[in-house]
Amino acid sequence: MKYKVTLNGKIYEVEVEKGEAVLLKEYEAAAPAPAPAAAPAEAAAAPVAPAPVKAAPAAQLGAGTAVNAPLPGTVLQVKASVGQAVKAGETVMIIEAMKMENEIFSPKDGKITSVVAQKGAAVNAGDPLFTIASF
Repeated sequence: MKYKVTLNGKIYEVEVEKGEAVLLKEYEAAAPAPAPAAAPAEAAAAPVAPAPVKAAPAAQLGAGTAVNAPLPGTVLQVKASVGQAVKAGETVMIIEAMKMENEIFSPKDGKITSVVAQKGAAVNAGDPLFTIASF
């Protein structure tokens, strides 16, 4: 079978039979013609992806210690609500990052005073997730 392969601006014609390749011809690839500008009607018809859900601003933090995201990702699950008592080491949230689920634990015994990042929120490393106050 014969193939044309473009590599580093050159076109190679190669014939492959029984696992062996033989170079038939080599030449420079022609520069591609510039793409025509898109018509305004086409640009208007393009679908617009919805913006990701963002974490709430820091102004909504409750009293106590803020627990920040250790890595960027998406909040998959919020396991605690405002006013709920949690123990140190208890899972409060799960964040998905690079196809891995990462549990976010309570750093101490206390009561959740605010949940800043809701399910589906895109968070960056250092963004506040929730606050916890000691009893």
